[in-house]
Amino acid sequence: MKAIKKYFLKILFPLVAVLLLLLPYIHDQIAKMASGLAVLSGILLSLIFGNPYPEKTKFIASKLLTWSIIGLGFGMNLLTVAKVGFSGVGYTVIGITLTAIVGIFIGNLLNNKKDISLLVTFGTAICGGSAIAALSPTIKADQNSVSVSLAIVFLLNASALFIFPALGHYFHLTQEQFGLWSALAIHDTSSVVGASMQYGEKALEIGTTIKLARALWIVPVTLIVGFLLAKKLNDSNSNVKAQKPWFILGFLATAAIATWVPWAKAPGLFIKHISENALILTLFCIGANLTRQALKSVGIKPLIQGVILWFIMASITLICIYYSIISV
Repeated sequence: MKAIKKYFLKILFPLVAVLLLLLPYIHDQIAKMASGLAVLSGILLSLIFGNPYPEKTKFIASKLLTWSIIGLGFGMNLLTVAKVGFSGVGYTVIGITLTAIVGIFIGNLLNNKKDISLLVTFGTAICGGSAIAALSPTIKADQNSVSVSLAIVFLLNASALFIFPALGHYFHLTQEQFGLWSALAIHDTSSVVGASMQYGEKALEIGTTIKLARALWIVPVTLIVGFLLAKKLNDSNSNVKAQKPWFILGFLATAAIATWVPWAKAPGLFIKHISENALILTLFCIGANLTRQALKSVGIKPLIQGVILWFIMASITLICIYYSIISV
């Protein structure tokens, strides 16, 4: 019986992945929901049945996300990317600083462990899991703190894929407004792309560009936080390897090719289309990586910190965008 169940699961996971890849070709409205359905399917399958391919889904999620983002660059104009990126420097600095102050304050108020508080705060402020992975060795966070922080960010990212598009339509946000809001208020690049892809092409362009520009702040923020706070934290070792966001350079390179190499535009659009489909598979694998153990490891107080901080910053950002205080 166990052998049959194991065989069934090994077939079920790739079968669901293939069906998800076919969704964009069924109906336009279904295509807009594909990214949300992908991550939800992965989560449900993993939590209900268990993931029979944990190492493979982690590898696919990591590598395919990188190449998907690079491929999306073929659908962008580098001049537009530069304009949008530079225009967002001011509110990016303000947003990261404000998030850091509010997040650390909430963490202290809840008496959360310092390294968890910092990881959740800067994961919210910059780029989710990438920021956590880059910061954790610097502050010598222990493995449990890293796992808890990643689980919290993951849960909020998965929620954003459903909550943000619904709120965007409720408030009648334009594609430009929604793309900006997604980039500033959703943690991970994958969920920014997934949410904005549901909203429209322009939202995807704005969201991806601003989020990648925001991700560049991982390096200086990691250095600053490490310099100011590392000595105040415990001396435990971390096994998490810092991740360098090289995919940003790849994204800029493909956008440059699409902008200045005329013959590359047609094949570039095809690659962009393939990349959007690859992102669906990426989100499915990301969802499948959420385990029951990870859910159990999320303590209530760190989760409260993550939810309150996210709600405050997402609300402030939405108000500023809705009333045109900030724009692209």
